[in-house]
Amino acid sequence: MHKEIRMLHKEDYQHFAEMDTGISDDYVGRIFDRLTTGNHRLYGLFLDDQLVSMGGYSIFAGRYAMLGRLRSDRRFRGKDLATELLSHILNGAFKVNGIEWVGGNTQEDNTPARRVLEKIGLTPILTVHGVLSQDISILKSDARPWKQINSVERKWFWLQERYVKTGKVFPYECYYSFPSSHALFQEEEIEKWTFFENEEQTRFIITKRDQKGHQYLHVVYPWNDFSTQKGFWETVAKGYDQMQKEIELEDKDSDTEKSKGFPGAKESFIWLDLTKDEVQRLPQEHPFEVPPAWVLYGVRKEERK
Repeated sequence: MHKEIRMLHKEDYQHFAEMDTGISDDYVGRIFDRLTTGNHRLYGLFLDDQLVSMGGYSIFAGRYAMLGRLRSDRRFRGKDLATELLSHILNGAFKVNGIEWVGGNTQEDNTPARRVLEKIGLTPILTVHGVLSQDISILKSDARPWKQINSVERKWFWLQERYVKTGKVFPYECYYSFPSSHALFQEEEIEKWTFFENEEQTRFIITKRDQKGHQYLHVVYPWNDFSTQKGFWETVAKGYDQMQKEIELEDKDSDTEKSKGFPGAKESFIWLDLTKDEVQRLPQEHPFEVPPAWVLYGVRKEERK
């Protein structure tokens, strides 16, 4: 039986459709074309002319590659084909000009996926819950929201101090976090993010809009004392209210909706990435849904053996 690993193109969709993955209504099928172009790559492992394992990566900020879309045909599992494929993809990603870090995300209880990531040389970096809520009014008091930062210099000061200098993992998008570097913070991205600072100028919050099916106000806060910071929840609520107003306006104007890059407005949520310890720090009667945790794996180019 002939074995081959190659890059996939949109014309390979039928090979994907014929796989028995056990996943009903797989989103990968709906966006297969997009995952083979631009900053996305898909690869397939074929036995003769049958696609039996698939995976790929997406490039962020020209420096980071995130593995994903791992799919295996159930009829061929148990042969380490997924490990062989991902190892090939990892090696290929590091050959792309500029890539310095490759990672992967999987749910904490997905033992087979975690085993594959570890076999190819990735190590766990961070475990977080993406907690969600549509109404945090129960957390609000009469405190004033924090003041919005308009100074570009002040925004860069905070990013440098709390992320770039420390290499702390930054939640770049919902589901996509990366070890910080100057390259991660592109000027055009920062312009889309809203920064807030407390009265004492000792803490800051970033809120940014994201869409992963639903609309999200992605809240970034690099400390674990949110429950004791006066005005924190009021600031988050203010940002969420503003996002909902934007969505309502876009729903009335489809042209504006398309130009913003957020088509098909659906339900909206507040999203915070919290560690297990931070989840425990939430008030007992908190309004957040706490889904299963995700584990971020990764390896730097210079760390590879």
